[in-house]
Amino acid sequence: MAEAASESDAGWPLGTGNPAADGMISPPDLVPAIRDAAPRLGAVRLVAIDGPSGSGKTVFAHALVAALRADGLVTALVPTDDFATWDEPVQWWPRLVDGVLEPMRRGESGRYRRVEWPGGEPVLGSWVDVVPPEVLVLEGVSSARRAVAGSLSLAVWLELPDAAARLEAAVARDGAATRPHLRRWQAFEDRWFAADDTRSRVDAVIVRTPELLPPDAANSAE
Repeated sequence: MAEAASESDAGWPLGTGNPAADGMISPPDLVPAIRDAAPRLGAVRLVAIDGPSGSGKTVFAHALVAALRADGLVTALVPTDDFATWDEPVQWWPRLVDGVLEPMRRGESGRYRRVEWPGGEPVLGSWVDVVPPEVLVLEGVSSARRAVAGSLSLAVWLELPDAAARLEAAVARDGAATRPHLRRWQAFEDRWFAADDTRSRVDAVIVRTPELLPPDAANSAE
C-alpha cells in the first residue's frame, strides 16, 4: 500500500478506504514504493494507473513517468488509448498482451500498432516499439484489470467522483462531437469496473476534486 504523502507536494488527495491513513499524495510520492517493489513481469516493474475516464489519469501518469526518470529509473509509458476504440473499449487486451506484456516477461522488446483517428474514425496506425524498461507504466481505463493483477508491482486508482465533471473534462479533451460516444463510454465503464472490481484490488486510491487538478490537466484529463 502506498504511504500518504506530505502536503508540501500536494495536489492529489489519497483515499485509501482507511480514514486513519487518508492524506495527500502526488506522483513523486509513489517513486519510493515503485523503486522498492519487486518486478513481477519478468524483470520489469509494471505499474497501472486506472480509473474512470475524465479523472486526470493521463496527466498523473506523465508526471509519474517524469518523476521515475528523474530518480534514475528507466521508464516507459503505454496508454490504453493506443488500443481502445468506441466499439472496443476493453476487448483489445490480447493485442497488448501479445505485443508488449509477454515480450517484456521474456526480456524482449515489444511492438504494437497505435490506434489513430484520421477523420474521426479509428484505424491501426504507426508502429510503437517498447524496449524493456525497469518500469513500465500502463495508463488508462482497464489497465489494472483482474487479468493482469498477478503481474503488477503497483496499481493506482485515480478518480474524480463527479460523473458530470468527468464527462465535461473528457468532452473538453476530445471535442463536442464525441459527447454521445463519451456518454456511452461512461455507462460501459461503470459496468466494467463493477464486474472487474478493480478499485478494491489497487494499492492506492486517489480521489481528486476539480480545483486540485494541475493547471495543464484541463485539456488532458483521461
